[in-house]
Amino acid sequence: MPRRELPATARNPQPDAERIAAIRLIRSENVGPVTFRDLLSHYGSARTALEALPELSRRGGRRQPIRICPQSEAEAEISRAERFGAELILVGDPDYPTPLAALDAPPPLLYAKGDTSLLQKPTIAIVGSRQCSAAGAKLARLFATEIGRAGFVVASGLARGIDAAAHQAAISTGTIAVLAGGIDHVYPPEHDTLQQAIGERGCLLSEMPFGFIPRGQDFPRRNRIVSGLSLGVLIIEAARRSGTLVTARLAAEQGREVFAVPGHPLDPRAEGTNKLLKSGATFVTEPADILSALSPQLNVPAPQLREEPLATPHDTSPPSDDDRGRVLSALGPAPVDIDSVARATGLPIRSVQIAVMELALAGRLERHGGLISSSTPGGDLYPGP
Repeated sequence: MPRRELPATARNPQPDAERIAAIRLIRSENVGPVTFRDLLSHYGSARTALEALPELSRRGGRRQPIRICPQSEAEAEISRAERFGAELILVGDPDYPTPLAALDAPPPLLYAKGDTSLLQKPTIAIVGSRQCSAAGAKLARLFATEIGRAGFVVASGLARGIDAAAHQAAISTGTIAVLAGGIDHVYPPEHDTLQQAIGERGCLLSEMPFGFIPRGQDFPRRNRIVSGLSLGVLIIEAARRSGTLVTARLAAEQGREVFAVPGHPLDPRAEGTNKLLKSGATFVTEPADILSALSPQLNVPAPQLREEPLATPHDTSPPSDDDRGRVLSALGPAPVDIDSVARATGLPIRSVQIAVMELALAGRLERHGGLISSSTPGGDLYPGP
């Protein structure tokens, strides 16, 4: 499938200065997808938000200057991507995957290498055990082949086992591999040839900068992109405690359909999938089960990018120290939504939103998607690397 080519102005509608500012913002200390969204909603542009970071973090109680990504680092990041033949896609760009953009706090930027037109096609994720059985791998290939023939793209995380089998079977019809590290980093090492093939015939996708080596906490970040890209997620073999079940949970939270293939009750690789089925996942035994369940969604208008603007800098005074203290006092280790904090404190919702943004930048609370909790210093749950 030939790569879609668009005029540069269509692919990158934002001015270069704003794109560089967006990279600097997401790579700055304590800024993750949620805080990034809030800052842009509040200030209207990444450049203005960058200028405000020192004051916002100071108001939140930070004593040391917050680290802001230098422009030289952002420019070097773009240069590395260009040398590797990858494309930078910011949320709001035409190439940005529509289902992902509709999430509450989508990844602010993505790097893509290969056929970026796949990002606009209906997608089904297939994930499962790294130590899969021969039967599990055969099922993954069967489902991926038939799903691809039906016109769907197959997404997965390029892990060993089920992921690799699904990618291999769908590479001729369209597959997206979401990476936990930079696109130039191969993991696991034995997938070097497969990763290269997907970069040429499918699409490699990552929110991480080039050269970034993934840590343990980066794999759930990858999983949320795998599920967020997709209309539904198929689980084939998953242990009771596994990253695959994390993907299933994220998919359910994102409103995606979760499918599971049942397994033998005595096989530990089937404990997780059987548990999912008991919890309400859709029982499937053949590709037609998934296709019939998801086909009606193809006639539904595409979801729109969520826009929940905060107060502008001119319509609300900054919260007072007392207001911030009340917000912190209302928080505990269990994550809660901002509406609950507003009710507990009696503060206007906009004051709470701004206070939370300031406190997150100061590293005094944690953000879990749309929820917040008390924290040791750390800020956003998904900080930029």
